[in-house]
Order: sequence, then structure tokens, then C-alpha cells
Amino acid sequence: MYPLPVDRWKPANRALYKISLPIALVIWLLPMLAVLVTSIRSTEELQQGDYWGLPKHFALLENYGAALTQTPMLHYFANSVLITVPSVIGAIALASMAGFALSTYRFRGNTAVLFAFVAGNFVPIQILMIPVRDMALRVGLYNTVWALIIFHVSFQTGFCTLFLRNFIKQLPFELIEAARVEGASEWAIYWRIVMPLVRPALAALGILVFTFVWNDYFWALCLTQGDDAAPITVGVAALKGQWTTAWNLVAAGSVLAALPSVLMFFAMQKHFVAGLTFGASKG
Repeated sequence: MYPLPVDRWKPANRALYKISLPIALVIWLLPMLAVLVTSIRSTEELQQGDYWGLPKHFALLENYGAALTQTPMLHYFANSVLITVPSVIGAIALASMAGFALSTYRFRGNTAVLFAFVAGNFVPIQILMIPVRDMALRVGLYNTVWALIIFHVSFQTGFCTLFLRNFIKQLPFELIEAARVEGASEWAIYWRIVMPLVRPALAALGILVFTFVWNDYFWALCLTQGDDAAPITVGVAALKGQWTTAWNLVAAGSVLAALPSVLMFFAMQKHFVAGLTFGASKG
């Protein structure tokens, strides 16, 4: 029923796996490596059509310095921070309270509410483009960071609620009952008992939501216009010129845009793995 560990495979299958895995990894990393190499390549080499060879002149400081100083990348970066941080905090805060209620309280419609959260995750986001954009225009939030914050909080809360509800459901209910017997309020149970116990799940969820919101391009393009509220994903696309494009600057901007997500994952890697395996075994 469950896949066998690699060390218990047949010798031929194990050898094929060890050969194919590095090949698949290289193929998967090839576009990323191409972007990294292009980001340190000089403009003269690109004009000569040298895209895949090793750089003859490393223009690391020139390209990244130009991307930071000669373009509005820092402004885009600040907008991304203003959008991502409140979105992550808001989505996880609302989802943790909703997950606590759905996993702890028994009331009529509990299952229907849970199904509503689950069904919302299966709605294609593309069909929401026109109504969400029109709503942002009517309420005066179009081309503001608040439009993206509100949308991301609304859209991410459903997935986060389903995620946290399942984790909280696995906690021993005797802890909550004992706290109630001792006279603890529901808010104290939520904040002082449940939240510390699901901290690994919160960390894993925070990384997932941060990565999604930070790398979002579709909604940033739909709900912003110009540079005022544009995040870094739209800013990288704006580096492309009308007639000619400095691909080394675009590549450098792409690396800078992806760097926060990568750094956050490696900084929170232990918590991320612990959160994904939290509650996987009992005993």
C-alpha cells in the first residue's frame, strides 16, 4: 500500500533511480542556472549573442547595482513587503480562529462551513478577475496595496483554515476540557494552549502563504496600474524595454525578486518540515 524505501528496491530499479534523479535535477535547474548566469553577464556579451557560454567578464556588481539604483526595484520591493506581511498575518490570524472554532465547537452547519472553505479552494482564480477588479474600482481600492492585501487575505483564508483545522483537530481534546474546567476563557484556550501546540503548523503555513503572495503576478497585474502600488513581480516585468531589453538587468531583478522566498525557506526549513510532519504519527 505504501511505497517501499529506496534501499529495499530491486538493484536494477535502485540503480535507475540513482542515475535518473541527478539528470532530472539538472533539467529542472537549467532555467534557473541560465537566469543566474545571465544576471552576471556583461551587456557586450549579450549583444554579441553569447547566451549559453561561460561569462568572459563577470558583471555581478554592475548588473545588480544598476538593477537596484537605476530602476525602481527598491520601490517595488517595498510594495511587496507592504502587501505580503499583512496578508500573511491576516490570513493566518483569521484561519487560526476559524480552524479553532470548526475543530472544537459542535454546532449546526459546522460541516457545511468546512465544505465552503474546501470548495473555495477549487474555484479557478481566473474567473474572479473581472468581478474582483470591478469591485476594487467601485470601492476606490484599485491601484492600491490595500486591494491586494484584502484579496490575498480573503483568498488564502480558506486554504489556511482547512490546513489549521486538521492540525488542531489532532490535538488531545482533554487539554481543552481541562482548561475549561479550570475556568479558562475560550480566548485563553485559543491563545495560550492551542496556538503554542500548533506552532510548527503555523510556521509551515506562513512559508507557503508568504511564497504564494510574494510571487503573485496575476492579481498584481489585474489590481494595479503603474508603479504606485506594483509589487516586485510586476516591477521585474516592467524592466523589459519597448525596443530593446537589457536581459542581464531583467535576470538580476528576477534573482533579487526570488531571493526573499528562498532565504525565508532556508531560515524556516526545520519548522517547515516539522509542520508538514506534525501529527503524522501517534504513540
